[in-house]
Amino acid sequence: MNEQVRQLTGLLQADTTSAQQQDWSGIESELQVQLPTDYKEFIEQVGGGRVDGYLYILAPSSPNQHYDLAKSAAERDEAYEDIFDFEDKPAQLEPEGSRIIPWGTTDNGEWLFWRILPGQDPAEFAVLVNEARGERWEFHELGFAAYLAAILDGGIQSDILSSAFPTDPHTFRTFTHTP
Repeated sequence: MNEQVRQLTGLLQADTTSAQQQDWSGIESELQVQLPTDYKEFIEQVGGGRVDGYLYILAPSSPNQHYDLAKSAAERDEAYEDIFDFEDKPAQLEPEGSRIIPWGTTDNGEWLFWRILPGQDPAEFAVLVNEARGERWEFHELGFAAYLAAILDGGIQSDILSSAFPTDPHTFRTFTHTP
């Protein structure tokens, strides 16, 4: 297991006993991008779920349809196509061919994305966080697992995510069904 994924699952005290394989080729074909290894390892080890009662990690074929990776990506693509007609894109999305794919969302409606540049190796995808109902974005030159571990252990602070996040101790609840 990737060291950053090991650190993240340790911080979350996540149950890794029910690991499950995913059809990554199917989801990557649908999204038209290869996903980062750290994300794939995390999903295969613990699945998608809710971190500290606040942040939801999206997963392919999620048992909770509201947090399905492909469905959320399609919805965000459509939403941001309209939003960027009226709001400025963050500077990190200005390069031609750049795009975002969500990997998380929150109770408040913030979205966490991978920022993807043309030809970029998935291990180099950075994190962009967009505030709910606003134009502010945060950019972090970290991948999925490194970002989550850093936000959970206090290594980085967010001006967008809730000040009540993260909690101590951390909690992780795997998605089990659609409510």
